[in-house]
Amino acid sequence: MTQVHCPTCGRLLDEHDRHVRFTIPEPVLTVPAEERQALTWGNDVLMQVQGVGAFVRILVPIKLTGGYTMTYGTWLGVHPDDLRRAWEVWRTPEYTELRLHGLLANILPSWSSDSYGKPLEAAVLDVDHVPYAVNSPDEFMRRLLQDQWPHDMVLHAATPDAR
Repeated sequence: MTQVHCPTCGRLLDEHDRHVRFTIPEPVLTVPAEERQALTWGNDVLMQVQGVGAFVRILVPIKLTGGYTMTYGTWLGVHPDDLRRAWEVWRTPEYTELRLHGLLANILPSWSSDSYGKPLEAAVLDVDHVPYAVNSPDEFMRRLLQDQWPHDMVLHAATPDAR
Protein backbone atom coordinates (compact mmCIF):
# COMPACT_ATOMS: atom_id res chain seq x y z
CA MET A 1 0.00 0.00 0.00
CA THR A 2 1.47 3.32 -1.10
CA GLN A 3 1.25 6.33 1.20
CA VAL A 4 0.57 9.60 -0.59
CA HIS A 5 2.19 12.76 0.75
CA CYS A 6 0.97 16.31 0.35
CA PRO A 7 3.12 18.27 -2.11
CA THR A 8 2.67 21.43 -0.01
CA CYS A 9 3.50 20.27 3.53
CA GLY A 10 4.89 16.74 3.14
CA ARG A 11 2.36 15.18 5.53
CA LEU A 12 0.34 12.11 4.59
CA LEU A 13 -2.82 13.13 2.76
CA ASP A 14 -5.00 11.03 5.08
CA GLU A 15 -3.94 13.37 7.94
CA HIS A 16 -5.55 16.36 6.23
CA ASP A 17 -9.25 15.64 6.86
CA ARG A 18 -9.03 15.05 10.59
CA HIS A 19 -11.18 14.96 13.65
CA VAL A 20 -9.65 15.89 17.00
CA ARG A 21 -11.81 15.26 20.05
CA PHE A 22 -11.29 16.97 23.39
CA THR A 23 -12.14 14.66 26.28
CA ILE A 24 -13.39 17.25 28.76
CA PRO A 25 -13.93 21.01 28.89
CA GLU A 26 -10.88 23.03 29.95
CA PRO A 27 -12.56 24.44 33.10
CA VAL A 28 -13.19 20.89 34.35
CA LEU A 29 -9.42 20.36 34.52
CA THR A 30 -9.42 22.62 37.59
CA VAL A 31 -11.29 19.89 39.49
CA PRO A 32 -8.94 17.20 40.83
CA ALA A 33 -9.36 14.01 38.77
CA GLU A 34 -10.32 11.95 41.81
CA GLU A 35 -13.23 14.35 42.58
CA ARG A 36 -14.66 14.78 39.06
CA GLN A 37 -16.92 11.75 38.96
CA ALA A 38 -18.73 12.70 42.18
CA LEU A 39 -19.30 16.26 40.91
CA THR A 40 -20.29 15.38 37.34
CA TRP A 41 -23.67 14.65 35.80
CA GLY A 42 -23.86 13.59 32.18
CA ASN A 43 -22.00 11.72 29.51
CA ASP A 44 -19.60 12.38 26.64
CA VAL A 45 -21.95 14.89 24.94
CA LEU A 46 -23.87 16.59 27.77
CA MET A 47 -22.21 17.43 31.06
CA GLN A 48 -22.65 19.53 34.17
CA VAL A 49 -19.94 19.75 36.80
CA GLN A 50 -20.97 21.14 40.16
CA GLY A 51 -19.23 24.43 40.84
CA VAL A 52 -17.79 24.60 37.31
CA GLY A 53 -20.57 24.78 34.73
CA ALA A 54 -22.75 23.17 32.10
CA PHE A 55 -21.37 21.97 28.76
CA VAL A 56 -22.59 20.53 25.46
CA ARG A 57 -20.31 18.86 22.93
CA ILE A 58 -20.14 20.62 19.56
CA LEU A 59 -18.15 20.28 16.36
CA VAL A 60 -15.98 23.18 15.21
CA PRO A 61 -15.06 22.67 11.55
CA ILE A 62 -12.01 24.60 10.32
CA LYS A 63 -11.67 24.91 6.55
CA LEU A 64 -8.13 24.28 5.36
CA THR A 65 -6.51 25.26 2.10
CA GLY A 66 -6.63 22.57 -0.54
CA GLY A 67 -10.23 21.63 0.28
CA TYR A 68 -9.46 19.85 3.56
CA THR A 69 -11.17 20.24 6.93
CA MET A 70 -9.96 19.91 10.50
CA THR A 71 -12.93 19.27 12.79
CA TYR A 72 -12.56 19.75 16.52
CA GLY A 73 -14.95 17.95 18.85
CA THR A 74 -15.04 20.57 21.58
CA TRP A 75 -17.26 21.62 24.46
CA LEU A 76 -19.46 24.69 24.58
CA GLY A 77 -20.06 26.20 28.00
CA VAL A 78 -23.79 26.93 28.20
CA HIS A 79 -26.37 28.14 30.71
CA PRO A 80 -27.76 25.22 32.76
CA ASP A 81 -31.24 25.90 31.31
CA ASP A 82 -29.81 25.38 27.80
CA LEU A 83 -28.18 22.13 28.92
CA ARG A 84 -31.53 20.92 30.25
CA ARG A 85 -33.28 21.89 27.00
CA ALA A 86 -30.60 20.06 24.97
CA TRP A 87 -31.02 16.96 27.14
CA GLU A 88 -34.81 17.06 26.72
CA VAL A 89 -34.72 17.23 22.90
CA TRP A 90 -31.53 15.25 22.18
CA ARG A 91 -33.32 12.12 20.93
CA THR A 92 -36.54 13.70 19.70
CA PRO A 93 -37.62 15.28 16.40
CA GLU A 94 -37.18 18.71 18.06
CA TYR A 95 -33.41 18.10 18.12
CA THR A 96 -33.22 19.47 14.56
CA GLU A 97 -34.26 22.90 15.89
CA LEU A 98 -31.68 23.01 18.71
CA ARG A 99 -29.56 26.18 18.75
CA LEU A 100 -27.13 26.94 21.52
CA HIS A 101 -25.20 30.04 22.52
CA GLY A 102 -22.21 29.78 24.80
CA LEU A 103 -18.46 30.04 25.21
CA LEU A 104 -15.87 27.74 23.67
CA ALA A 105 -14.62 25.62 26.57
CA ASN A 106 -11.50 24.12 24.96
CA ILE A 107 -8.26 25.62 23.70
CA LEU A 108 -7.92 25.19 19.93
CA PRO A 109 -4.36 24.57 18.76
CA SER A 110 -3.03 27.47 16.63
CA TRP A 111 -5.53 29.90 18.15
CA SER A 112 -5.35 29.37 21.91
CA SER A 113 -5.64 32.98 23.06
CA ASP A 114 -7.95 33.95 20.18
CA SER A 115 -10.46 31.11 20.61
CA TYR A 116 -10.72 29.92 24.21
CA GLY A 117 -13.69 31.38 26.06
CA LYS A 118 -15.02 33.12 22.96
CA PRO A 119 -18.74 33.16 22.14
CA LEU A 120 -20.14 30.70 19.64
CA GLU A 121 -23.52 29.79 18.27
CA ALA A 122 -24.10 26.12 17.52
CA ALA A 123 -26.88 24.48 15.54
CA VAL A 124 -27.85 20.98 14.49
CA LEU A 125 -26.87 20.53 10.84
CA ASP A 126 -27.07 16.73 10.81
CA VAL A 127 -29.31 14.73 13.16
CA ASP A 128 -26.63 12.04 13.42
CA HIS A 129 -24.06 14.52 14.81
CA VAL A 130 -23.72 16.84 17.76
CA PRO A 131 -24.39 20.51 16.93
CA TYR A 132 -21.91 22.43 14.78
CA ALA A 133 -20.45 25.84 15.51
CA VAL A 134 -22.08 28.03 12.87
CA ASN A 135 -21.52 31.64 13.91
CA SER A 136 -20.13 33.98 16.52
CA PRO A 137 -20.58 37.60 17.56
CA ASP A 138 -16.77 37.65 17.92
CA GLU A 139 -15.06 38.84 14.72
CA PHE A 140 -12.11 36.45 14.98
CA MET A 141 -14.32 33.44 15.70
CA ARG A 142 -16.51 34.29 12.68
CA ARG A 143 -13.35 34.37 10.54
CA LEU A 144 -12.17 31.10 12.08
CA LEU A 145 -15.39 29.41 10.96
CA GLN A 146 -15.63 31.06 7.53
CA ASP A 147 -12.09 31.54 6.20
CA GLN A 148 -9.64 28.96 4.87
CA TRP A 149 -6.50 28.42 6.93
CA PRO A 150 -3.06 27.13 5.86
CA HIS A 151 -3.31 23.39 6.34
CA ASP A 152 0.31 22.97 7.43
CA MET A 153 -0.09 25.51 10.26
CA VAL A 154 -3.26 23.84 11.55
CA LEU A 155 -2.02 20.27 11.16
CA HIS A 156 1.32 21.08 12.80
CA ALA A 157 -0.43 22.57 15.84
CA ALA A 158 -2.77 19.57 16.13
CA THR A 159 -0.02 16.96 15.63
CA PRO A 160 3.36 18.69 16.03
CA ASP A 161 5.38 15.44 15.93
CA ALA A 162 3.61 13.79 12.98
CA ARG A 163 5.65 15.08 10.08
